Amino acid sequence: MSSFSNGSPMCAQQPERAPVISLNVSLGSYDHIRESIIRAAQQGESRTVCFANVHMTIEGQQKKEFAELVNGADWVCADGVPLTWAIRLQRQIRQDRVAGIDMLPDLVRRAADENLPVFFYGSTPDVLAKTVAVCEQRHPDLRIAGVLSPPFRALTPAEEEATVAQINASGARLVFVALGCPKQERWMAQMRGRIGAVMLGIGGALPILAGVQSRSPLWMQQNGLEWAYRLAMEPRRLFKRYAVTNSLFLLHLARHSFRLMLNPQRS
Repeated sequence: MSSFSNGSPMCAQQPERAPVISLNVSLGSYDHIRESIIRAAQQGESRTVCFANVHMTIEGQQKKEFAELVNGADWVCADGVPLTWAIRLQRQIRQDRVAGIDMLPDLVRRAADENLPVFFYGSTPDVLAKTVAVCEQRHPDLRIAGVLSPPFRALTPAEEEATVAQINASGARLVFVALGCPKQERWMAQMRGRIGAVMLGIGGALPILAGVQSRSPLWMQQNGLEWAYRLAMEPRRLFKRYAVTNSLFLLHLARHSFRLMLNPQRS
């Protein structure tokens, strides 16, 4: 089994974190986190990046194993605007939103500029083909090391080793993982130290990059309403999820605010 360095503080210092319900969210500007990821990729470090949203904070509260898995990532980014609100409430600082939907095209552009090979893992063959076409059109100099759409079932040990070998042999330095939550977070945790690249759980960002799905208007993005746009697009699938998780998130924020009023020093 191959083993790769998880990096050193000299290469990519890990940012300070702030607890948001169950997850420890990385602090820092969007640009700083992006450039830290690029530096780790340039060094060929085996690192992982999770993009946390409201659903993941509640999932982590209900499932300790999932919270530990996400918190073990090198970067836990504030993907959802409500997480930035929570950090501002408890830390009195403005935290940038660091969303996978923004970071994916940004890193693809930076990878083309820095000659860093990229690999797309997950999703469907159709979405992957459209992703490659879009990337080749926008960034002719981008080195696409490979794409792989795994089966929906669990991989056998032999298949898993073959996947690791394929990605490592490709020379990829950035691996964009689109398996959906929580599967992609588990996969990245298992691959840390085995794949010599920065792995990013970009989930639903890939269909948007590929042009298969549309993104909400800018005003909705800026006001934390992207979830409402997705709900309008897929009401049957997402209604129960958003109704439960959003309500629980607001409840926890309200409890925290009340504790701060009673004891302002416990921020």
